[in-house]
Parts: sequence; structure tokens; C-alpha cells
Amino acid sequence: MSAFNRSSLRRGAACTLLAVCASALPAAAQLRPANPASVPDSSTQAFKRADRKMMEAMESAPYTGDADRDFVSHMAPHHQGAIDMAQVELKYGKDPTLRQLASRIVAAQRDEIALMERWQKEHGKTP
Repeated sequence: MSAFNRSSLRRGAACTLLAVCASALPAAAQLRPANPASVPDSSTQAFKRADRKMMEAMESAPYTGDADRDFVSHMAPHHQGAIDMAQVELKYGKDPTLRQLASRIVAAQRDEIALMERWQKEHGKTP
């Protein structure tokens, strides 16, 4: 085989390989997102769930015109939201200072929720 034919054969094979690889790029691009930061990780999803749960609970609590009752009925789910978010930090977080803070938040918010629940029992829950 002449040098010209071998060179043409190599060029043709290289072009074919390039065409095959280029045609596979669109399919490969669909396998992963264009912007990895736009895909929420597990901790982000957990924080969003905690946020939604807290907001739904706070929005569903009726207002009565009694500041004490309204305070308790809206703060209890707010505190539960703080617990839920702190638990996300404990599950996924790595910073020792923030993990310690999250542990303290869980304990403090549980105590405060218990106080609010006792108050509601003593004073009657909101209608």
C-alpha cells in the first residue's frame, strides 16, 4: 500500500472516530446537569422539606386576636422548624461548632415547645 493511501486511510479513520465521538456528546450531556449547583443535594432537599413543613404549620394556625394564644400557636411550629433544620445540620454538617450549636438548638427548642404545650393545656388551645 502506498504512503498516500495509508495517510488517507488514517485521516479517514480519524475523521470517522471524531464524528462518532461528536455525535455521542449530546446524549452524554443529557446524563448530567449543565450546572451541577442547580441540582439540590440531600441536605438542601432536607432543609427545603423542613422549611415547607414549618411554613405550612405556621400558616394553618388561625389568628384569634389574643396575642398570647397567637404567639404560642405560631411559635410552636416555628420552634419545630428550628429543630428540624438543626437535625439536618447534625445529619449532614461537618463543622464541629455548628453541630454543637445544632444540638443545643434541639434541646432548647424542645424545652420551649413543651412549655408552650403546657400553657395551651392550662389556657385552652386555640379554636
